[in-house]
Amino acid sequence: MKPRTRTFLAAIALAASGIASAQQTLLNASYDVAREFYKDINAAFIPAYKKATGKDVKIDQAHGGSSAQARAVADGLDADVVTMNTTTDIEFLAEKGVVAKDWAKRFPDNASPTSSTMLFLTRNGNPKGIKDWDDLVKPGVQVVVVNPKTGGNGRYAYLAAWGYVKKKGGTDAQAHEFLTKLYKNVPVLARGGRDATTAFLQRNTGDVLITFESEVESVNKEFGANKVDVVYPSMSIVAENPVAVVERTVAKKGTADLARAYLNFLYSEEGQEIAARHSIRPHSPAVLKKYSNTFKPIKLFTVQELFGSLSEAQKVHFNDGGQFDKIYTVK
Repeated sequence: MKPRTRTFLAAIALAASGIASAQQTLLNASYDVAREFYKDINAAFIPAYKKATGKDVKIDQAHGGSSAQARAVADGLDADVVTMNTTTDIEFLAEKGVVAKDWAKRFPDNASPTSSTMLFLTRNGNPKGIKDWDDLVKPGVQVVVVNPKTGGNGRYAYLAAWGYVKKKGGTDAQAHEFLTKLYKNVPVLARGGRDATTAFLQRNTGDVLITFESEVESVNKEFGANKVDVVYPSMSIVAENPVAVVERTVAKKGTADLARAYLNFLYSEEGQEIAARHSIRPHSPAVLKKYSNTFKPIKLFTVQELFGSLSEAQKVHFNDGGQFDKIYTVK
């Protein structure tokens, strides 16, 4: 090979390595059942970002129980963004100085581009005739639910049931009694949302699964349509899906602009459409109206309305020695 040719090829190789090293990589640490949603978000964001900036980017995902993911990031996982299903997990990172103290004001709608709610999945044909929360405390009904001490899915299920009693005019003592009956019908607590779905559909545990509305689409895709009946109770809770930039990581990697662009994309019409297609409730009124067949009418109440905030609910209900520990005894 001629020296000039070798020099030319070496220059091409050097340029290629420079392009590769210049390509920014973003890591999104997210909750358990959001895998497929973010796969679609990433596939749409990458070309949109390239068109807007001329830059190539690579998006990596890390999924697990929401609280477990928050702990991993606090312990050093170099995620550029966190996309969780409970605000307490991001507040935990804010307390650690990993995300901004005012993270909830950095993006619209309390930094929650989407939301969900809790509903029931029953066996095909709904053999136990489950229609509302009261049916979950009947003798002989086995309920599959996530441990509220380890997963946001479980915390929202617990708060939705407690709120159901309160919204009907019940006292805290009556809510406590209702939850005690409900958890007596729980054969085993699941670790996270995906674990609960697997227990219900693969291990055939229980008669009814309490889970996020957004899990319905995942179940249909993974296990096939018509494996379950979807039951909307008379009322349920708004479950916000908060997001934040991990300031510690983006300062180190120089990815602050990319991280902000990624999270802002979730608020775009395209991002909201992708959410709706995954049965995740968009904030956009136009997109919500377009997908009215997906999002059935349901009376919703907020955490703030009944519990002050998720942080306050955490202290009262889920911290060691709280209401949940008094309600649930390990079987």
